[in-house]
Amino acid sequence: MAWVRSMLFYALASLAAAGDLPEGAGLAARYPLDRGIARDDAVLFAEDFETGALADVAKRWDNATGKVLALVEDGAAGSRALEITATLNENTGGHLYTRLKPVDTCFARFYVKFPKDPGYVHHFVHLGGYEPATPWPQGGAGTRPEGHERFTVGIEPFGRNGRVPPPGEWSFYAYWHEMKISADKKYWGNGLAPREPQRVPVDRWQCVEVMLKCNTPGERDGELALWLDGKLATHIRKGTPRTDWTGMGFRVAERGEPFEGFSWRKTERLKVNFFWLLHYVTPGALARNGVKDPPATNAVRFDQIVVATRYVGPLAR
Repeated sequence: MAWVRSMLFYALASLAAAGDLPEGAGLAARYPLDRGIARDDAVLFAEDFETGALADVAKRWDNATGKVLALVEDGAAGSRALEITATLNENTGGHLYTRLKPVDTCFARFYVKFPKDPGYVHHFVHLGGYEPATPWPQGGAGTRPEGHERFTVGIEPFGRNGRVPPPGEWSFYAYWHEMKISADKKYWGNGLAPREPQRVPVDRWQCVEVMLKCNTPGERDGELALWLDGKLATHIRKGTPRTDWTGMGFRVAERGEPFEGFSWRKTERLKVNFFWLLHYVTPGALARNGVKDPPATNAVRFDQIVVATRYVGPLAR
């Protein structure tokens, strides 16, 4: 019987190492079409774009760029959604940004739809922490955080230098104090990609959810996860097999070097405290993906945003 207990111990240890995150129905299952979900104790922020004019929507966020935002009749659940349009040679798109109650583990779920004939983007939706918190997004591109003032994670469509048709495939783009340096001796966000490429669909709504779990200061026990339409697409934490880790980042691997783990922060004062709905398009991003005749406009639609301390999951119908 001793060998049976030993086998059971190692099986359970293996299961724990693989992670035990939920899939499918989550918090949203209790609130059909998200109605009333904002009142749940686990919810930090919710927005469905159903009430008020655009100016009223902007007031529910801390910071907004107004001219490129529009409410359109194409909701993922209700009648309306938010559309953000970038126009070449006029602007680079826009955003909505809000502060959150500081937490150590945060789940951000949103629905996104790229209309037909999409383009490539430069940066997309972000989650993270600033210390101190500010009512607007901060800079820091090209520099490594110090570990006490910021960490940021974007979930973004990557074109892989034009190898993937637009808008690309989902990947994380992260800044933290243990990130790797780039070949130009600057610190650009490290791309962290799922093992299996996850193509961004076109002309349909997709449910995207990100989990960001802070580390214990001094430890590398932070985590990062991505769900697409309620299915766990990747879960990155200490021990996750990875490809070579460079200033470009790494991809989760079936076999490979075990990831050292995320030390997002050096102090408990730094927590997840902002959500940034961003659609940022630049000529440089288009050129990097080999686009010789870029479209004049590049639009995306967002809906059914819920940020919470628990897994949210897709809409309940």
